[in-house]
Amino acid sequence: MPKAFYDSYRKKLINCLNALDQDAFARVVGLIEEAYQKNKMILVFGNGGSAATASHFECDLAKGPLGHRGDRPVKRFKIIALTDNIPVITAWANDADYENIFAEQLRNLGGEGDLAIGISASGNSPNILKAIGAAKELGMKTIGFCGFDGGKLAKMVDTPLVVRTDK
Repeated sequence: MPKAFYDSYRKKLINCLNALDQDAFARVVGLIEEAYQKNKMILVFGNGGSAATASHFECDLAKGPLGHRGDRPVKRFKIIALTDNIPVITAWANDADYENIFAEQLRNLGGEGDLAIGISASGNSPNILKAIGAAKELGMKTIGFCGFDGGKLAKMVDTPLVVRTDK
C-alpha cells in the first residue's frame, strides 16, 4: 500500500511539473527580479494552506539570499506576507468584512510599481480577488499562483501561474 501511494503521488507531481507553463514561470521570475532591482515591495497573501505558502515564500526571499547566518553583504528583497499580521486581519474581518483583510492591507502598504502575489488553489477566493482588484487600482503589478484551472484569479492578474492540480 505505501509503495502504491508513493508511485501514484510521484506520478501526479511529475504530471504537474510537466504541465507547468514554462513561459509563465519565467514571467513570474522576471517580475520578482524586477521588483528586487527597482527596490519595490512584494506583498504576498493567501488563505489556509496558501497563507502558509505565502509566509514561507516571504521567508525564503527575505532571508534566503543572505545565506545561513544572514551575514552576507547582499541587497535584500522588500517583501511582506500579509497573512502574518493576525491582529490586522481579525480587525478588518470583524469591523468590515473578511473579504477586505488583504485589500485594506495593500492600500496601506502597496504603491505603484509594487508587486502583489495572490495565492489561491481554486483561484476563486473572494478576499484574494478583492485584494488583486485593490492592487490594480494602486498601479501594482499582479501575479496569481493558482491550482486547477486557475479560476477567476488567473483571468484577473497580469501573470498567472496555474499548477494543474486536477490532472
